[in-house]
This record gives sequence, structure tokens and C-alpha cells, in this order.
Amino acid sequence: FSPWLTPLPRQYYNGVSMTDACFDCLPPYAGWLASSERQNYSNFVAAIRQGGYLPLSQEIINDGRVLKWAYNVALTRFHEVWQPERAKLIAPLADMINHGSEANCEITVDGTGSFTVSALYDIPAGSPLTITLGDPTNPTPIFAQYGFLPNDCATIFCKAMHLDPQIKELGYDFKDLLFQTESGEIAPKVWDIFLYQILQNNDQGAADEFYAACKTNDEGTKQQYHDQYFQYTLDALKQHVYGILQDVEQLTMKAQSYDLQTHPRVPVIVAHNTLVRDTFTMTAALLEQMG
Repeated sequence: FSPWLTPLPRQYYNGVSMTDACFDCLPPYAGWLASSERQNYSNFVAAIRQGGYLPLSQEIINDGRVLKWAYNVALTRFHEVWQPERAKLIAPLADMINHGSEANCEITVDGTGSFTVSALYDIPAGSPLTITLGDPTNPTPIFAQYGFLPNDCATIFCKAMHLDPQIKELGYDFKDLLFQTESGEIAPKVWDIFLYQILQNNDQGAADEFYAACKTNDEGTKQQYHDQYFQYTLDALKQHVYGILQDVEQLTMKAQSYDLQTHPRVPVIVAHNTLVRDTFTMTAALLEQMG
């Protein structure tokens, strides 16, 4: 494996490699995902150092730099399979395929562990081969795990982390709660979670009816509540969007004050925050047009 391992990057930009200073420059959702990646790594190191899991020398086990590099290689290059049992595998060269929101090839693994890369359609000569490394509607988890920001993401999560209870109660997922990066357009279910919180805080009976309408896809009842409480929902969304914009501006300024020699991950952090700022600025403009 030496010819494959030798040219691999020695520096990574994902959550595992970030410092507390990096986390201090990220919005809550990105900071939570990135810090979760670092906590997973810490758990891995603790398990390895208990002994008996891997045939490693004590010198390697005690070398945090080597452990982190090896962990990052595995974390950013594995391919997960589910048959005959769940496993995370690495195949040199197959791991070098680029990420794209729309994959043009797929990787399969047979029962012997042999990897096959197949084109999903005719790929023009000179075009990069792509697979999807994560949910293409939400680039932040890719940023946290892999340390780069996809340049073809059409949407981002609306960052309403404070409404996590409402999101879970309604059975929604982050991929349902999006802003369009090209226009700022708001997904319908974003309006749902903000309205649901308003109803819970002011009229539990109405909240229960709205909850039932969401669960049964009763769009007529949902629309009646949206019409009745539109101004309240609009105001709540405005407060959220402008709050995120203010936070991101301050976080970006803090990141840009760091020395790049000491904090080499600043550019990717700033790129992430800039995507959030630009998208939320367009969303704010749309909200202002509504009243």
C-alpha cells in the first residue's frame, strides 16, 4: 500500500482536525457537526489506547499525529457496503473519485471484496468521475466530515437548530428544511416548523390540529393555519434569518483575524460562512417582499 499511502495529504481540514478556535468561528449547526466528528475521533483514540483492538506498536498508539492522519485517511476514503454484512472498505484508486451532487458512476463490491467502478451513463472524455459523498441537498455534513465545501450545492439547511423538537415531532428531516442557494427560496416545510412552534406557544389545540394535518398530508387545513398566522410566521422567520446573518458576519470576522500559519483551516471556514451569508441574504430579501 505504500505507493498509494505516500502521496496522500498530510493535512486535513475536517472536523477531526479542527481546533476549538475553529469551532468558535462556525454557526451552531456546522459547529455541532464538526465537533461531533472530533468527538468520534477522541472516542476512537481512547478505545485504541485501551489495547487489544489492533496489532499496533505502543509507539504508534502513543503518536497522536500518526493516529489522526490514519483515522482521517479512513474517514475520508472509505466505501460502505451492506451485504453480506455492513462494512467500511477502502480500495486504492477507487477512493480518488471526485464528489459531485449528481454522480456519474457507482462503486460496487462483490463477495470477494473486489471493487468495480461503473459509469451510470456515457461520460464525455476529459470529464471527472464523480460519486456522491453525502446528501447533495445539505453540504454542511460533507464539510464537517471531509473538510471541503461542494461548489455545486443547490440548497442548504435553514439552520433552525432551535426548532429541533418541532422538527422531530413533525417527522421532518434536515433535507426537508432548505433554502435555495441561487434564489434564497424557502422550502414549504420550513414554514411548517416555525408556525408549529408559534401555535405550541399560543394555542395548544390549534397546534394539535396543525400537527395532525402535517402527519396526514392535509394540505387544506395546513394552508388555513398558514394563512391565518402568516404575519406571525413571517416575523419569526425574519428574526431567525437576520439573527443568522448577524452571527455569521461576526464569526467570519473572527476567523479572518486568525493567522493562517497557525489556523490553516480558515479559508474553508470562511467559504462555508460566505455560502450561508449569501444564501440567507437572498432569503431575507424574499421575506421583505412578503411584508
